[in-house]
Amino acid sequence: MEIKHLHTFLTATKTLNFTQTAKILDYAQSSITAQIKSLEEELGMPLFERLGKRIYLTEAGNQLKQYAQKMLDLDQEMRQVLAGQNESNVVLTIGAQESQCSYRLPVILQSFKQRHPQVRLIFKPVHTKDIAKDLLQSGTLDLAFITDTFKEMPTLHKEMLIEEDLVFIASPWHHLAKKNPVTAEEIGQETILLTEKGCSYRTQFEHRIQFEGVHPEHIIEFASIEAIKQCVMAGLGISLLPKMAVEKELDRGSIIEIPTSIDLESVFTEIAWHKDKYIPSYLEDFIQISRDQYKVFNEKTSNKK
Repeated sequence: MEIKHLHTFLTATKTLNFTQTAKILDYAQSSITAQIKSLEEELGMPLFERLGKRIYLTEAGNQLKQYAQKMLDLDQEMRQVLAGQNESNVVLTIGAQESQCSYRLPVILQSFKQRHPQVRLIFKPVHTKDIAKDLLQSGTLDLAFITDTFKEMPTLHKEMLIEEDLVFIASPWHHLAKKNPVTAEEIGQETILLTEKGCSYRTQFEHRIQFEGVHPEHIIEFASIEAIKQCVMAGLGISLLPKMAVEKELDRGSIIEIPTSIDLESVFTEIAWHKDKYIPSYLEDFIQISRDQYKVFNEKTSNKK
């Protein structure tokens, strides 16, 4: 049963005149007659009685009228939901590292929620590009902010947002504070406070320092960047973190940057989604808000250099 035929039928129940119905719907009168006949054949009963030049609804026509209106209303509701006009049941699932969630995304989320207050947001931890790739390919994530070294991924659409600065940090009174630069051997002798295994910048640090033949023995692992910062300020050890996560502490002088001779590979934050994913209007809006806000982050970073 076609929605178009039901719409024609409902219009005809109001006009009780096929000629007038044809004018309203901009159809030929023969098309109106054919659509009504198709409905009657499908249901196996007449919907209109034709008495002379006038038509009347049959009992079956009156019953169909109620159901046809419900079906058209449901069809319209479905189309509104799919078009993003009704966002009350929409869930947007985003993957990102803790550093992005804490220091970059709040302003993006604030802007997005002002435009799409009904969309429900869920964040999932994504430490590396490989985890992001798996979650995006499985449909677990709608999109992800990937902070890692650059790598081509044919199944994903990726856009570069910003190059991240990674810094070694210590308390101002740490004995390495006056060294410039600090060598890999010297860092290897310290207590090193790191994020969880799998984190992109921890993985890069471990690869680079081991490449130089250094194997640190004193590593403390944390699930929280804030916990690492507090422990660094307390003099418990040194750490490697994205500069965005420690900018306030660096400006206040409660943490200092330690220059080192370790050559770390460049790390970038990219926004990514599966190349075959359908992008509804609310998701496109989120992506554009992110692009615009990361331009602001880039400008602030450039002004500080």
